[in-house]
Amino acid sequence: MIPRVRAPELSQNYSWLNTDKPLFLKQLKGRVVILDFWTYCCINCLHILPNLKYLEQKYKDSLTIIGVHSAKFDNEKETENIRQAILRYDIEHPVVVDSGFRIWEEYAVRAWPTLIIIDPEGYVIGQISGEGNRDTLDELIQNLIQQHQDKGTINFQEISLTLEKQRQPLITPLAFPGKVLATQAGLFIADSGHHRLVVSSFDEEILHLIGTGKSGLTDGAFNEAQFFAPQGMAFDAENHILYVADTENHALRRVDLKRQIVETIAGTGEQSRNIHPHGGAGLETALNSPWDLVKVGNTLFIAMAGPHQIWQIDLETGIIKTYAGTGAEACIDGSLTESAFAQPSGITNNGQELYIADSEVSSIRGVGIVEPYQVRTVCGSGALFGFGDVDAQGESVSLQHCLGVEYAQNFLWVADTYNHKIKLVSLSGNCQTVLGNGSAGLQDGQGKNTCFFEPSGLSALSSHLYIADTNNHAIRCVDLDSFEVTTLQFPGLCAPDVCIPPNLLNNHLP
Repeated sequence: MIPRVRAPELSQNYSWLNTDKPLFLKQLKGRVVILDFWTYCCINCLHILPNLKYLEQKYKDSLTIIGVHSAKFDNEKETENIRQAILRYDIEHPVVVDSGFRIWEEYAVRAWPTLIIIDPEGYVIGQISGEGNRDTLDELIQNLIQQHQDKGTINFQEISLTLEKQRQPLITPLAFPGKVLATQAGLFIADSGHHRLVVSSFDEEILHLIGTGKSGLTDGAFNEAQFFAPQGMAFDAENHILYVADTENHALRRVDLKRQIVETIAGTGEQSRNIHPHGGAGLETALNSPWDLVKVGNTLFIAMAGPHQIWQIDLETGIIKTYAGTGAEACIDGSLTESAFAQPSGITNNGQELYIADSEVSSIRGVGIVEPYQVRTVCGSGALFGFGDVDAQGESVSLQHCLGVEYAQNFLWVADTYNHKIKLVSLSGNCQTVLGNGSAGLQDGQGKNTCFFEPSGLSALSSHLYIADTNNHAIRCVDLDSFEVTTLQFPGLCAPDVCIPPNLLNNHLP
């Protein structure tokens, strides 16, 4: 805890979101206030959002949470991009855009996430950094309310807010699709914002909707199962099985397309706090934000974003364990046990190496799956939070928070997410921009005359590349012979609770 000092007033000249007017701390006297210093790329910041939601719902009449968005990457400084993150993560408290780290510096913050607790008289009485402090905060808030109720300095009153999701409801057919997987059986889409999976033919006909569209962790039939912001997928074509990284459920799910059943194969539903290499039986081992998957033989490799590691599960025995990474957030090459990653968010392979989109160091990493089992940096500087937009060779390459990578035809396709581009990387580390002009937008066309908006996932099949264009709520298709980009339409697909397409009354196997 830090000494009791008067809380500096918040700047009113900055952009505010989830409220129709700026908030003054002096207007919030009589309430407990928590300032959440966060940035929307940060996995640790995302992990505490459910705790904040729990607390703000429990103490609606006496607690105000204000997100102070202090950007780590240039792309996160844009107010519209922060608005999209608020919609994607269903944030329901006011957020101030902390341009130039002014509020961060006034409160002497040093790390993401940091929570500053302000009492009903306007004094800072506590500071907590990192994850996993819900019970501590809950007890602190209860004690503050009791103390100030006794003093007569509490003001019980709900505050009315105008939320971004009221201004811009998520009623698009797809919502923030995180990953896409092209297979001979069809196109699998992680419709992350709608908490479901969409299966379509390559003619854009919807074959299956998997999940109710409401967040939850429920196994069962396709129309009963529930996911929570699913991301990466891997397909077992022989057995018609789809494996899913159910990211915010901290679980791996198995989708049987023949039986039309969803089952959980790993994870307890609770987030693991153990960052050290470990493992155990799948259903008894807590996981931490699995973000992407790739299947190699009978092994599923997992980009485990939360503990900054690569994991593996043996699909025969169900045993899951750390494969590479110490748990430190860094870019360290070398042996599997000495290596370190920084929020790995994309994974692919060529049979010799796994290739990782290592987002917080904006680099592409190679991880050996045959001897000598070494980890290397294919391209990117490897600097934590280092970024840019430079096509070059090896460590001279600059990317900005890349989230997706796909191996095809002896090259790596990279979703350079915060640069709004698709880049082509050789296995020796030469990187070239091939799609996107660097501006956030939705524009079809050819090559660099196209626009994307934070593309996060991609998948190649024969002569086409499919892109999960996340903030455009779209799947884009690239003809690899001409580099022509088109946007898939999926006629008949609707947001959950908006309509029921008639062609879903008779589901067919892909």
